[in-house]
Parts: sequence; structure tokens; C-alpha cells
Amino acid sequence: MIYDVKTETMSREEMEALQLKRLQEIVAYAYENVPFYKKKYDEAGVKPSDIQTLKDIEKLPFVTKADLRENYPYGMLSVPLSEISRIHASSGTSGKPTVVAYTDEDMEVWTECVARLVAAGGGKKDDIVQICFGYGLFTGALGLHQGWERIGAAVIPASTGNTERQLMLMKDLKTTAIVSTPSYALHLAEEMERLGYKPEDFNLRVGMFGSEASSEEMHAEIARKLHLFPTDNYGLSELIGPGVSGECECKCGMHINEDHFYAELLDPNDFHALPDGEYGELVLTALTKKSMPMIRYRTKDITKIDSTPCACGRTTKRMAKLKGRTDDMLVVKGVNVFPSQIEGVLLSFKEIGSSYEIVVTRENYKDNLEVKVEVIEDSIVGDYGKLEKLADDIKKALRTVLQIDVKVRLVEHMSLKRYEGKAKRVVDLRKY
Repeated sequence: MIYDVKTETMSREEMEALQLKRLQEIVAYAYENVPFYKKKYDEAGVKPSDIQTLKDIEKLPFVTKADLRENYPYGMLSVPLSEISRIHASSGTSGKPTVVAYTDEDMEVWTECVARLVAAGGGKKDDIVQICFGYGLFTGALGLHQGWERIGAAVIPASTGNTERQLMLMKDLKTTAIVSTPSYALHLAEEMERLGYKPEDFNLRVGMFGSEASSEEMHAEIARKLHLFPTDNYGLSELIGPGVSGECECKCGMHINEDHFYAELLDPNDFHALPDGEYGELVLTALTKKSMPMIRYRTKDITKIDSTPCACGRTTKRMAKLKGRTDDMLVVKGVNVFPSQIEGVLLSFKEIGSSYEIVVTRENYKDNLEVKVEVIEDSIVGDYGKLEKLADDIKKALRTVLQIDVKVRLVEHMSLKRYEGKAKRVVDLRKY
């Protein structure tokens, strides 16, 4: 189902004309109403009138998370607080949180954007959806909640934690759709098995997963274990929250809500524009968010873009699953390593589980990369020869993908930490 046929099937010419009009409006609006932008643009020697084409966006300076923190809490607002109807914030793991705000108009845009992605991913009016994100300042839970409600679904705001209770609710309330991180979906599957449930005991049919990067292999594992159709969706609180892009049922990239978000793909080293099909850093501009304009925001997420029409009928550009982040990327022995590359290899081995931990250390000025994985195949537990061969096979497969040697440590099933929210896969113990 296409939620907004007129917008989601626009011709490229129509979409770019709309984007240019909205870009010119938001740049002028931000310059006039947010001192941060006026100062930044004046220092860069650029005026709103300089934006005559979409390519002219390259004349504008970037905005980063550091800018939001420096203007904490309300320095980026363009409207008085009396016009704000919702305030969210990031977790603030590195200093002050980044505060974001919404007017009534922003809330309507947000809800519509999420509703489109829910419909694209197979969500329907008669679904019963269980939200397993934490409710609070995090935008994920309430953002997806309001989108599912918009299409008419019944929402169970289960929040995070108490996995046994989650499964009880899922079974008794006949939940048909779940919203969570992909790692928590796999944790639910593990608990189902531990408690003696079978996938057939539940009514699940679709899952919307986000908040952390996931591979196709991870989605295949979720589909196999939970008997549902998984889709990925993408967003970030600085732009709006969930609602920027999401997969349709063709699963060939995440459709970007282009009428509300202008996407650039840039080389993170010199920031020149990259063509379709090449991986680079995603830079986003919110074209319609008025309470807190966000123009040329560096997401630091690594992806690629496909502009060809999709088999689903949508003509909007699609972004690939995130390959990683420019700031989460590990440089080990001079090689760029993304956790998603490691995950893709690990999930191809049926003898190991979906939980893993990447540990990076430095000894005598040399980097060492270790991957810990859980053995779940009972037939090889206790058989040293088979375990040794498994570790060697995983090591060779990782070497092929990463082009560096990796130490593989096989550990007991359920011995690695589980996460109800975003999984923390990397432990970097190097001293710089």
C-alpha cells in the first residue's frame, strides 16, 4: 500500500522543483529567525538569495551535533516556547543532551512521515502493534506510536524490559506487529525458545526495526526465528526522529521522504558530492521543520543512494542499510572496519548465535581485533576438534571480508550481555 500516492510517486522533475522551493523557504526562514544561522551564513559569506538551484546548497556550511550542544537547550529554536508542543532529547552520553522541539505543524509532518513508512513496510489498519522501544525523551517510541495510530492500527505501548511479560502480552493480546531494535527482536526469539514457545504460538506477521544498524543476514535470522516480515527504518532526532526513510515490501533500500528531507551523499574526507551507488556520508536538510530548522546536518552515517524507481511504484530515492558511521568506524591496522561487515559474516554461520562482541586492544603499538561469539549448536559443544575448526572457519571468512587477521573466541551460549535498547557491540580498549 502507498500511503500518499501523489507525493510518493512524483516525477523526479516535480520532486526537485518542490525541494528547491522548500529549500529556498527554509534557508530564508532560518536566516531571519535563528541567530545561529544568520551568524553562520554571514561568516561564510552566503545569503538566502544565493540559493537558486538545488546544487547551491553546497554553498551553505554544515551543522553538527556539537552546534546543538553549544546552543543547549533552546538556542536553535525559531519560535517562542509558547508555540512548542513537544520536546525530546538525546541520551546525552557525551555531555549535554541535544534538545529538539516540535510545533503542532511539525508534529503533523512527523506523524505523516512515519505513517508512510508504516504503510510501506506492510503495516495495516487491522494490525495490533507492540512498541518495544523505551518511552520517554527518545523519539523512537512516540514517533512510531503516532505513525501506526495514524494508519488506524491498535497500539500496545509496552516499552522496554521484562521480556517474559512482553512475550505474554504478545501472545495473549494477539500482537501482529512489533517495533524494536533488531537485536532485541533476536533476544525475544531466544526467550521464546527458552520458555518453550514456538513461533506458531504467536500472531506476528511484520516487524519495524530501527535505532541501530542491521544487516540483511540479521533480518533473515529475525524472519526465520519469529516468522514475520522485517523492515528497516531510519531517522534521527535532530531532523525529526523516525520518519526520514524506511523499507517497502520490496526490501531494496529505504525510501526517503524527499518532500520533507533533502539528502546529499558526500565524501567524508573532502565533502565532494558522490554519485549514486557509492558509499559516503549522509547529509540531511529538513525542508519543512519550522520550530528548529536543520540545514545540512552531518549525520555521520555511511550509506549509498539509489535514484531508480522501485518495483513498489514509489519514485522517491532510496538509501541503503547503514554500513556504519564515520565516528563508529574502527581503524584497525590502518584498515577501515565497520561492525556491520563483521555481523554479516557471523550470521552466515548457523553454529553460532546472533549476539557478538568486538574488542579492540593495542599491544606494543600494534592493534588487535577480537570477536567473541556464542556457540549454540549442541552437537559441537565439548568437541574440541569441531570447535577449533569452527573458530578457524569464522576467522578465514572475516579475513576475506576485512583483509586483516581477527582473533575469534567462542563463548558459552547466553554468556554475552543482552540489550533491550541499542546494542553496544564494540569495546575499544586502545589508549591513544
